[in-house]
Amino acid sequence: MHTGLVHTLDFDRDGKTLGHLSIPFSIDRSPYFQIKVPICLIRNGEGPSLLLMAGNHGDEYEGELSLAKLMRRLDPRQIKGRITILPMANTPAVMAAKRCSPLDGGNLNRAFPGDPSGTPTSRLANFLETDLFPRHDVVFDIHSGGTSMEHLPTALVERNADPERHRRSVELMRSLGMPYGFVADNGPSSPTSMGAARRAGAIGVSGEFGGGGTATVDSMAFTAHALDSLMVALGVVEAPVLAPEAVPAAPTRLLSLSRHSQGLYATRCGWFEPAVRLGDNVTSGQLAGWYHDLERLDLAEEALHFAEGGIVLSRRLHTMCEAGDCLMQVAEPVES
Repeated sequence: MHTGLVHTLDFDRDGKTLGHLSIPFSIDRSPYFQIKVPICLIRNGEGPSLLLMAGNHGDEYEGELSLAKLMRRLDPRQIKGRITILPMANTPAVMAAKRCSPLDGGNLNRAFPGDPSGTPTSRLANFLETDLFPRHDVVFDIHSGGTSMEHLPTALVERNADPERHRRSVELMRSLGMPYGFVADNGPSSPTSMGAARRAGAIGVSGEFGGGGTATVDSMAFTAHALDSLMVALGVVEAPVLAPEAVPAAPTRLLSLSRHSQGLYATRCGWFEPAVRLGDNVTSGQLAGWYHDLERLDLAEEALHFAEGGIVLSRRLHTMCEAGDCLMQVAEPVES
């Protein structure tokens, strides 16, 4: 009664079911409290099986809003197979507008494979990897830069050791119609949802659709188009649902982010002033920006330079930084 994760869902039932994943977690005001994670099951006979997930981090809104719309708009008669929707996967983080859960500090996208008797975030991660993900052919986890980062609109997959599965994952990534796509090399024990999907036997696809802890016209349009495109590509729907008038996208440009040296990190407290914009092409040694010390106004600002060249993929939005904060990332263009 006090551990694990419980639900009463029938994953093989046709129609639309709205329910919850319930995680017992005793708190001061409610000793038998359960964290309620909303879930929607939509099934119509045999066919592809797709899991759509957002709110892995609570301050990334494009996916949360888009999947809420999709839950309301999809009729089972429109689909072939099964679509499972988790619009607020890390529900406590979503409700607190934070990256991580305020109940246990858990970052869901660093918690896999989890522990069935661990903290709530760890229990949820374990259920996703061992029970929910294996029921699906494809897992699509929607992200953005969150409150502290801005990010190029970019699709993402993690490298798969199986050449055929890797080819298929890149194919599906391209189907999203995003301007950029990159392959992350996080290894077989990756603690992310994409690593969990791979271990569960599913194809994992993700992406970064915005940033700044907000939703914009452009970021919502990218998200709607990506969702529609993936559902159509898999054959789970015949026509776009969220953005039927979307303009066809240009081919996705592939990038690689695989080395720590592609990031620029703060080594002390300070205030960062960028010298380049998101999406700029930069070279090794090029000026990235200046680091100021507002507690020592007599000291000149420090020039910071890129260790590697490529395309500026993400940038920290908060000017004030502490040691360890990632200031920028540069991705390398690749062919495949």
